[in-house]
Formats: sequence, C-alpha cells, structure tokens
Amino acid sequence: MSIPYISFAHGEAQIAWPQLLAALDAGHHLPKAEVDDTFLYRGADTLLSRAAWIDGLGSLVKTATIFPDNPKRNRPMINGAVTLFDDATGQARAMIDFHLVTKWKTAGDSLLAATKLARPDAQEILILGAGTVGQSLIEGYRALYPHAKLRLWNRNIKRAEQVAQEASIDLAPSLQNAFETADIISSATMSSTPFIDGTWLRPGQHLDLIGAYRPDMREANDTALTRADIYVDSRATTMGHIGELKIPLEAGVITPEHILADYYDHDAFGRRSDEAITLFKNGGGAHLDLMTADYILRACQG
Repeated sequence: MSIPYISFAHGEAQIAWPQLLAALDAGHHLPKAEVDDTFLYRGADTLLSRAAWIDGLGSLVKTATIFPDNPKRNRPMINGAVTLFDDATGQARAMIDFHLVTKWKTAGDSLLAATKLARPDAQEILILGAGTVGQSLIEGYRALYPHAKLRLWNRNIKRAEQVAQEASIDLAPSLQNAFETADIISSATMSSTPFIDGTWLRPGQHLDLIGAYRPDMREANDTALTRADIYVDSRATTMGHIGELKIPLEAGVITPEHILADYYDHDAFGRRSDEAITLFKNGGGAHLDLMTADYILRACQG
C-alpha cells in the first residue's frame, strides 16, 4: 500500500497561517503529548531525532541534520525527513516534505505565542536573522499583522539588504536602536552566545526567542530573563535541553517557577498586564511537528 507524499510546493498552495494556528491551539486541548528528543553531535554538526505521540491524533518521527558549514558548499544547512503515523493502526499515513513541516511549525509556534502574549495594538515588529526562519517569520507576521511595520536586522548586512529588498521591508542597521521602537522582537539566529541585552527591553514588549536549539546556545542574556515574564511552548522540551533556559536555570539565575506557563496551561498562557515584558522560548518540539503535519495532510486532502 502506497502512502501519500506531500511536496513543499503542493503543501504551500493548500495551507494558511490562521488555520495552522487554530490547529496548534486545538492540538494542545488533546491529551498531553509524549515526546522524546535524541541529539548526536560531531563538532558543530547535529543529528536531531524527534518523536511525538498524541492520543487521538497519531504519532510522528522527524529527523533533522544541521550542518552549519553546508551553505559554504551551496547546500541547505538543515535537511531531514518526516513520517506521520495513524493513531489507531500505527500505519504510516503520509510522508511530508521536511522543509514544509519545519517552516510552518517553527514560525507558527512563535506566531501563536505572539497572538497570546504580545499587546494587541502592536505596530512595529523586528525580525532578527535573515535566514530561512527569518523569512518565514516575515511571511507569517505579515499575514497576521497586515498593518504593522516590519523591520529586519542581520549581522551580515549584505544578506539583510537582499532579504529586505525581496520582502519590501525596512532594515534596522542598529540593533539597540531598533529595540527602542519595536513592539514584537522575534529572534531566529544561530548565535551561541547572548547578543540581546535585557536592558534594551521596555515595558509592553514581547520578545520571541527561536534560534537556540542546543544546550550550549543562547540569544538573550540573564537580564532579559530576569526582567521578563517567561513562557515556553513546552517545559519538557525546553528547560532541560536548550541553553536559553538550561544555563540560567543551572546557574540559579532563574528557577523553574519563573516559567509561568506552557501551551498546556491554557488559562495561564497570556499577558498579565499591558506593561509586562513577555518572553517566549520556542523549543519546537516534535508534538508541534505532529500537529502541523496532521493539519497539512488534512488541508491537502481537502
């Protein structure tokens, strides 16, 4: 029995950001996901295998290879494979393009948080990072906040200029100055050391951190964490696995109680006041890949 394969082009033509966010939200009202992550390292290279099972929805296995030197070889930095399995029989339901699932899951995770944590009157959105995720964020924020001003910052100014021109958005040449006017800051860089200074944050801002995925990676410093109300997509896949939280937790800078909620804490996952600084750590666990893949398959099957 052959199973369907959903290509990137086919999926892109059938899916939309508002419907994805609704699917992610609905997925967190099902029984809590069982998840497992396995990391293997070879220098800067990473082999990441993620599995998830949600009772009533199904299961998924996604394996990613992250090779930071690949762009020098004119090859994608991230590659992999995704298989979706039926909940009742365990049979494969579909194979879906890895980059399609990753794009929509990663950006959708942060976009869902922004709809819950950012002030509804947000007028300016700052994207940090001009890579694949940064470009997906531009697309997603533009769809959800059509009247907001988008600005882009990237360490490599030539790359920033290219992406900004293609997307018809403004550049933010000075990072600190850009923080002064931004209402939402969404960071998707490959930085291993903190470059976001918490003293730049002002009341009412929402900071979204995506880039760190290894135990030794961070984008924001301790001050950012201690000044903000902290939220995560999943405690299970962020607190003990990703340096953004793992390092300050182990150092005693913050405690587990500083993590106010994850997506399963429905009533607690929301901005507490207009003046609060909210910080969201996007861990991108496999349960989110499963919710995304299930939505993509349903959308493509009509």
